[in-house]
Amino acid sequence: MSDQTMKPATAAKKLGIYLPATPPEFQEGTVSRSEYADLVANPPEWLVELRKNGPHPRAVVAQKLGVSASGLARAGAPDVMTSAEIKSLLEEMPEWLVVERATHAAVNEENARVKSERAAKRELRQGGR
Repeated sequence: MSDQTMKPATAAKKLGIYLPATPPEFQEGTVSRSEYADLVANPPEWLVELRKNGPHPRAVVAQKLGVSASGLARAGAPDVMTSAEIKSLLEEMPEWLVVERATHAAVNEENARVKSERAAKRELRQGGR
């Protein structure tokens, strides 16, 4: 049975890296499940470097800044940033970042509250059987 493959964009997303910054051979081929597992277990130098310094894709930038991807968009911030650019923003803490971090934290708190309530209701229903 042949190994399943994924497109480079899918592999890059799973690896948390920015596809256009990867080597051409990664961008132009497909990645098998075993190749992906090997990239995770034994990352080559280019992957280590990308993860450390970037450029990072939107999802990683948002996570490192403590905001949502839509928060980045609302602020007009770039979708792709290097680690140095992210560090600089965290040191400067512009007003938009303070606001978006607070918004993101409030949304996460609300999601946790709702999840906890649902779990409690589920437990009550199951206990009443």
